[in-house]
Parts: sequence; C-alpha cells; structure tokens
Amino acid sequence: MSTPEPTESQPGAPRKGPLSFLSGALTSGLLAWVCLGLSVRVVDWYSLHPPHYSKAFAQSIGTAMKTLVVGMSFLATFTFAFVALGLSLVFIRSLLPVEKGEAS
Repeated sequence: MSTPEPTESQPGAPRKGPLSFLSGALTSGLLAWVCLGLSVRVVDWYSLHPPHYSKAFAQSIGTAMKTLVVGMSFLATFTFAFVALGLSLVFIRSLLPVEKGEAS
C-alpha cells in the first residue's frame, strides 16, 4: 500500500492572516484583564472574610478551598495573558516579510 504524499496547500483550509492573530490577542488580553479584576476581588474578599471554624478539620478544608479558588483565578489570568502575549508576537511576525528559504 502506498502512502499519500502531502500536498502543498489544502483548498478547504484557508491560512490565518494578521487580522486573525490580532483579534485573538485582543480577545485574550481582554479576558486576562477581566480575570485579573476577578482575582483581585477574590483576594480582597478572602482578606476581609477569612474562614474561621471551631473544628480544626473544617478550618483545614476552608483554607484549602480558599487556596484553590485564589490559585485558579490567578491561573486563568496567567493563561489568558500568556496566550495574548504569544498571539501578539505571532501577529508582529506575520507583518514581517518572509524570506524565500523560510517559507514552508
């Protein structure tokens, strides 16, 4: 059985252009900014309302939940910001001229 050879360009898959990278970077940056605001509010809320329970086990669970919520909110912030940075760099690279040896 012979394997099909890859084609240079597939007619059904259009290439992404600079506008696509820019809109993705702006969208991800906006979501990072929203997540940062949410993260700051979560930290403020937990600093004003620390979990305090009479049982040590309940206190441990409350503290663990607080840590998870704060960590996940900042993880979302970092993730969106990192994607925005990457798409911004790809956008800038897509504006630069391509040399003949680089095209693939």
